[in-house]
Formats: sequence, C-alpha cells, structure tokens
Amino acid sequence: MLKRIAAILLIIVSLSLQSCASVTSGLVSYVDSYDGYEFLYPNSWVPVKLSEGPDVVLHDLIEETENVSVIINPVPDNKTLADLGTPSEVGYRLSKNAIAPPDSGRQAELVNADSHELNGVTYYLLEYVVKLPTNQIRHNLASVAVRRGQLFTLNVSTTDRRWDKTKDILYKVADSFSVY
Repeated sequence: MLKRIAAILLIIVSLSLQSCASVTSGLVSYVDSYDGYEFLYPNSWVPVKLSEGPDVVLHDLIEETENVSVIINPVPDNKTLADLGTPSEVGYRLSKNAIAPPDSGRQAELVNADSHELNGVTYYLLEYVVKLPTNQIRHNLASVAVRRGQLFTLNVSTTDRRWDKTKDILYKVADSFSVY
C-alpha cells in the first residue's frame, strides 16, 4: 500500500514538473562574445562551416533547409535603427536587397513588421513569405538591430510545409536575438 501511494505521488510530482517546463526547453544558447550577440536555437541544429558570407549559420540535422544565420554589416554615419526607417521601411528594403535581390528569381512579401526594445536596444521583427524560382514557398523571420555602428540581422527560415509545425519555435529563436 505504501509503495502504491509513493508511486502515485511520484507520478503527480513528475507531471507537475513537466507542466512547469520552460518555454525555451529544447533550445540552446549560441553566444558570440567577440561580435556581441546571442540567440537561442533548437538543440537538433548544427553549425555549418562557411569561408565567407554570414557570421554564423546553423541548420536542422534532418530538415537541412531549416536554418538560422546572422549577418553583420556596417551602418553609415553611426545611424540608429530608427534613422534607417520604420519597421516596414527597413523590412521592405531588406526584402529587396537581401531576401529577394534583383535577378535572384525570388519574390518576398513582407507580411508583418513590428518593433520592441530590450535593454535600451531597438529591434525590428520582420516576417516574410518568400516564393523561390522553383515555386517553393518559404517563411523567413528576421530580427534586426543596430549596435556599435553595426547592423545585425538574424534570419530564421523554413519551408511552407514545416511552417505551421515550427513557427512557434522559430518565433522564439527570432525573439531571443540580442546584441550587446
């Protein structure tokens, strides 16, 4: 009888602890203290070795086209993010210059543009639907911030087929991006 009560209590406690799991469970931290940024990403993602291009790229071990990257570019005349434009203006320019540049065959539609502030830094969160030349649809989230004369852009992306299943976790990745 005592063993049965102990087993029931153990089950109740373990279920209670599971319901208190962090909203970031399954995510691990990526920190680049040299360039001054960090973000969370799914623990099943692995780094990609690149000789040039983005500062970092990680992708899903199974769904290799599901990825996150960070690109760092200089900002002229030490402008702030607000100096570069509203979230919609910056999002539109980013879509035309980086996500779907001319002659790429891609078409990007900015579907949401928002801003928030964290520790005195303004971030723009931009959501895109991107049509590739192969008629494949992708979803991109970009978190953009300016710090120390640099424009930091985190981009996380997946296919349309996986969007509904992964959008909550991809939003957590984009929202976790911070520069210092």
